[in-house]
Amino acid sequence: MKLSGRSLKRRLYGLKTLPSRVARARYFRGHGVHSPFVYAIVRQVFMKRELRDGDRSLYERLTAAGYPRRRAVQLQNLAIHCGYALCEIDRLPESCDFCLLTPAVDDAATRRIVDRAANQGTTLALMAPCQGRERAELCRRLIEAHRGTTVDNRAYLLIFNNRLPKQHFRL
Repeated sequence: MKLSGRSLKRRLYGLKTLPSRVARARYFRGHGVHSPFVYAIVRQVFMKRELRDGDRSLYERLTAAGYPRRRAVQLQNLAIHCGYALCEIDRLPESCDFCLLTPAVDDAATRRIVDRAANQGTTLALMAPCQGRERAELCRRLIEAHRGTTVDNRAYLLIFNNRLPKQHFRL
């Protein structure tokens, strides 16, 4: 018998994500992040809701592509914070500082771009790292194989290729 409009199964559905939320709780608002670089990103990029002063071209391309405003603001602020001049989406030219890879790029092409980015020193953002089992498994393998710092905030996985120590943060 249903007293409300939701069945017991629907009410308990939120418990499915509880382990993920508990595991990420220690990084809430930057507490538990022992890297000054990543702590600055958490405080100055992820926690800001407004665009910083500077170039807004990445923000405009992301909002035109249908990404939520909050994510577009975060990625544009990251580019400004890190001083990235040239940002590309779904392709990696020779002189690129920051590259965003959407789920439209297949796994083989993603691996090739990740390898090229490591050689070039380009920072990558893999959008929707938890969208489906295959994408989540690909991102897990990329994190394990990466020699530097990676940051996963559920909306995108940041892979830094700037000689930072091997660390992984799940925000």
